[in-house]
Amino acid sequence: MGSVFVTGGTGYLGSNLVAKLREEGEQVVILARNPTAEKASDPSVRMVRGDVLDLESLRRGMTGCDRVFHAAAHVRMWDPNPARFEAINVGGLRNTLRAAEEGGVSRVVYTSSFIALGPTDGAIGDENWQPPARTYYNEYERTKAVADRLAREEAQRGAPLIIVYPGVVYGPGPVTAGNLVGKTVLDFLSRRLPGLLGDGDRRFCYALASDVVMGHLRAMRHAKDGDRFILGGENRTMLELFALLEKLTSLPAPNRRVPYWAAELVGRVQRWRAQILGIQPEITDEVVRIYRHEWAYSSQKAQGALGYSVTPFARGLEDTVAFLRQGKS
Repeated sequence: MGSVFVTGGTGYLGSNLVAKLREEGEQVVILARNPTAEKASDPSVRMVRGDVLDLESLRRGMTGCDRVFHAAAHVRMWDPNPARFEAINVGGLRNTLRAAEEGGVSRVVYTSSFIALGPTDGAIGDENWQPPARTYYNEYERTKAVADRLAREEAQRGAPLIIVYPGVVYGPGPVTAGNLVGKTVLDFLSRRLPGLLGDGDRRFCYALASDVVMGHLRAMRHAKDGDRFILGGENRTMLELFALLEKLTSLPAPNRRVPYWAAELVGRVQRWRAQILGIQPEITDEVVRIYRHEWAYSSQKAQGALGYSVTPFARGLEDTVAFLRQGKS
């Protein structure tokens, strides 16, 4: 059996995936823009210099690999060059699938996102969820949806491809752009939260990173070509999230409410400032619009077909708090 090639292997979810692959004895190759700076946690992991925008580097990196996890994505709320979302999230997938096909790779697992499927407002979605009259609120959401359509088309064409849709991934680990819950917990512990956005009653699908990693491995090993699986967890509101954090930390949950319109106004100003001065915004009006909606999903299909398991949200959050309190962020 050949090696496993991973894009996005130095990111929050990808690094957890690589660690589990090595734990199970797999030979892993990671595509990295700067292998010197982006060191793998395991020195036996081979780092290949490249980028998903560079087809030749993907071809070179996949040499000797028979399986691919494509977990790379441009996860940002704002970018001074918005074209990068399309280039990385859509073009990067296209390049990865082309290199895999040319290299005779036996299977590709593509990490999409629940956000590609759309808001569920009042419902619980599954892999076939299609929101009526969908509107895209930022370039990340739009390009992940476009990439999802591309992946489905390629699977129908016969590509040995499985698509997985993680929920809001959280858990112990560094607070990166891909670990939004970690940042929220850290802000809670540091008393930096300005308040609760809206009424805090919108449900989101929270998925523990270790559960999502196992879902990836089981999809690679047991799914059929063309299968699609939501790798989620419990659907919880922000009110429930902060109530759990209050219980776990003995710190009071924020009781101030920040109306959506006020948050959008602040976000719009921050986005304009970012466009003029290049300062990364803490929030944008586009992101606030996403938080106006529910993103609740069921992992029932993955649980039945893959044996996917969901760690209780309270337990996963407890481990996250313990990690961040140890100052390992």
